[in-house]
Amino acid sequence: MNLTETVTASERKYEGRVVRLRVDTVTLPNGKSSKREIVEHSGAIAVVPLDANGNVLLVRQFRLPTNGLLLEVPAGGIEDGEDPAVAAARELAEEIGFTPGKLTLLYEAYVAPGYCTEKIWGYLAEDLTPCPDAHTDHDEFVETVPLSLEDALAAIGDGRIQDMKSIACLTMAQRLLASR
Repeated sequence: MNLTETVTASERKYEGRVVRLRVDTVTLPNGKSSKREIVEHSGAIAVVPLDANGNVLLVRQFRLPTNGLLLEVPAGGIEDGEDPAVAAARELAEEIGFTPGKLTLLYEAYVAPGYCTEKIWGYLAEDLTPCPDAHTDHDEFVETVPLSLEDALAAIGDGRIQDMKSIACLTMAQRLLASR
C-alpha cells in the first residue's frame, strides 16, 4: 500500500531564530487533499556527561513553556551545517564548563515527527576536562547538579526529571554502561 503524501503547495507562516512554521497542502494516498502544519528546526543534541566520580552532571534551569524549573541533561541546538558531535562538545563547554575526551552516540531520534522536523542526537560524554574559559549564552542561566546515574534514573521514576530528551539519554546511557 502506498502511504506517501505529496506536497502540492507550501506557505511560510513564521520565521524565527529557533523555529520556522510552514503549512503544506498535501495529496493523500487516497487522492484527497489535506493540510499539514510543520515546525522546522535545525536539530539538537543532548548529552549525559559522566565525571571521574561516576556522577552525571545535570543542569537545572527555568523553562518558560512549563513555567517552572526542570532538571535536564545539557542540551542545545545544532547550528546550520554543524556536526552533532561538535555541537555536543560546544554545549558541554557552554553549559557545564567541561569538554569531553570521549563522546559516544547513544541514539538519533525525531522529537515529534507528526508536526516537527527536529531530530535530536543523544551522547554519552566521558573523560571530562575543565574548560576554564567556557561561558553560557547571554540569555541562559543554569545550575549544575551532580547526581549518580542511579539517582538520576530514580529522578525519572519519581517525576523530578520530566524532560523527554533527558529521559531518553539517561536510560540509553545506563543501558550502554551496563553492557560494558
